[in-house]
Amino acid sequence: MSDPTFYLSMAATGLAGLAMLIYAALNGWRGWLQLQHEQLGHDRHGQAPAPASAGARIEIADLKERIRKLEAIAAGVDL
Repeated sequence: MSDPTFYLSMAATGLAGLAMLIYAALNGWRGWLQLQHEQLGHDRHGQAPAPASAGARIEIADLKERIRKLEAIAAGVDL
């Protein structure tokens, strides 16, 4: 086990494995960023996202109200 070739090959293998992990993580990060970009509704031409429908706005308002109530409960405020 004191052979320098063994240690050199283990180091090269570890470095290659680390490089593959970093490459996969970078591709995943870029994919996640692209997904977030698409979810925001922006395209490459800088157009604004389409306006939300009335049903979606009502649902968002309902969720905001629920969050406000839960925060009040957590803070100990009586509604």
